[in-house]
Amino acid sequence: MTAPDETREREHEADTEVPRPSGDASGPPGPAGNGGAPDSTLALELRKPGEVSPSSTGDLEARSSTTPDVATRPGTEPDPAVPDTAPAATGGDDASARTVSRRRRPWRTAGLVALAIAVVAGAGAASAGVLGGDGGGTDAAAPDAPPSTTEVKRTTLTRSETVDGTLGHGDVSAVQAPPGPQGGGGGVVTWVPAEGDVLERGDAVYRVAEQEVPLLYGSIPLYRQMREGTEGADVKMLEKNLSALGYTGFTVDDEYTSGTADAVRDWQDDLGREETGTVRPGDAVIAEGARRVADVRAVPGAPLSGAVLTWTGTERVVSVDLDAQYEDLVHKGTKATVTLPDDTTVQAEVTEVGTPTTGQDAGASGKGSGNGGSGGNDKATLPVELKVAEQKKLGSYQAASVDVSLKAETRENVLVVPINALVARQGGGYAVDVVRPDGEVRRTPVEVGMFADSMVEISGKGLTDGTVVGVPR
Repeated sequence: MTAPDETREREHEADTEVPRPSGDASGPPGPAGNGGAPDSTLALELRKPGEVSPSSTGDLEARSSTTPDVATRPGTEPDPAVPDTAPAATGGDDASARTVSRRRRPWRTAGLVALAIAVVAGAGAASAGVLGGDGGGTDAAAPDAPPSTTEVKRTTLTRSETVDGTLGHGDVSAVQAPPGPQGGGGGVVTWVPAEGDVLERGDAVYRVAEQEVPLLYGSIPLYRQMREGTEGADVKMLEKNLSALGYTGFTVDDEYTSGTADAVRDWQDDLGREETGTVRPGDAVIAEGARRVADVRAVPGAPLSGAVLTWTGTERVVSVDLDAQYEDLVHKGTKATVTLPDDTTVQAEVTEVGTPTTGQDAGASGKGSGNGGSGGNDKATLPVELKVAEQKKLGSYQAASVDVSLKAETRENVLVVPINALVARQGGGYAVDVVRPDGEVRRTPVEVGMFADSMVEISGKGLTDGTVVGVPR
């Protein structure tokens, strides 16, 4: 079987006209040379693939005189871009040289491709900062100009936490019937107020046998019978209420005098009660201020017992069951912003901070609105109540879910930038890209402080109010 290279060489030799040597133009060409005479320099030889016959000195000189210098320079392979202009007289030697050259070109091409890939990869690594920059504390040139810029600002930064709250009328408490006949209990209920009614000092809370049981302001419940000669804080509380209702003839102090007894008789007459001049437990209901009826329990015509009704404060307040982890954010006087369902806002102030409880405790006490909630949640919560001074800004909302933003921390006179102006540094920490007036961008390490409202407090070498920094994203 003929080798592929032998076949190609035969086909090449058959298609190539072998020129006659000068000086001998006679005789037909023979298979061995011109005019049938054998010529060793023109003899066609069969060689194995890759085998190159030695060239004579004459052949080398002939080729060197007609072929470009790049093809004959020692150690240099023929360039595929240079056309092969050597005459066909070189015969088999030239054909073999071209064969060797063709075999070597693929290796040369692969080497050039590999070199190009290495150069591109190196350039990409350099532009990405892989080959330089160790994240040290000194300024380093940023790799690219930022797509946008902003300015460092000096301002007051306030961090806040937004929690769930409930708009309503505050805590609900029950009005209990007084114990036993001695306190006036045990009679038949003849009148009760309606849900939503607002009761003020002197108003009837309910009626028993058509005798009014009025509301008095104070913090001490009527726990004993008071008569002429009785002394104590509860006496002073009673006299304050009588004075506020317009009764006179006594001095507001801790002593129950005859003048006090006379004022009590006038008060009892107005209530339709027996004028005894003494006050017993159950003759009035004590609360710290005006109350709003939340739910009526007693039914007219039924015996007076148990809870008569429940009530709340009259002003709308915001209640929050605050996660215990935020306990340090609130104290009496803490300011807050309340966002209503219609996205309007109103200012509020913390007026009461309770004792931490669990969700189960809140559920048992009938509370549980807001963050903590009930339903088996045992997370510790802190009951907080906030007062809204401008009640009109609450509109017609009587009960609603609201968002409460508590001011947690304030930093005054600090430098800040948008959070997205920060650039993470290799090895940890942050930097900003400072854009100088000449357009040069320098990466400057910074120390970060408080984060709030999409801004961050920063400090660093050369940073001042108005410094231009890049925003990379």
